[in-house]
Amino acid sequence: MAENVEKEILKIISEVSGFDVKEIKPDANFFNDLEVDSIKAIEITVAIEKKFRISVRDEDIPNIMTVNDAVELVNKLLNQGSIPSAKV
Repeated sequence: MAENVEKEILKIISEVSGFDVKEIKPDANFFNDLEVDSIKAIEITVAIEKKFRISVRDEDIPNIMTVNDAVELVNKLLNQGSIPSAKV
């Protein structure tokens, strides 16, 4: 599952940034390496939320600096969503 998450995120980043998927490295910085500005960052976030049916909290967004950061956050959110709540 995790490799699918990374692949999908890379596709989204590629579409928004204009970089080829093969050019995007896991440790690539969105702003320094991929020329993502605040508008593109919002586009990427919204696309990720729609694709994975998750909600990224506003306070998490500034912590997403690299592709790896995005993959880790999505995996974390997906795992939280799949854990059944402990209602008694």
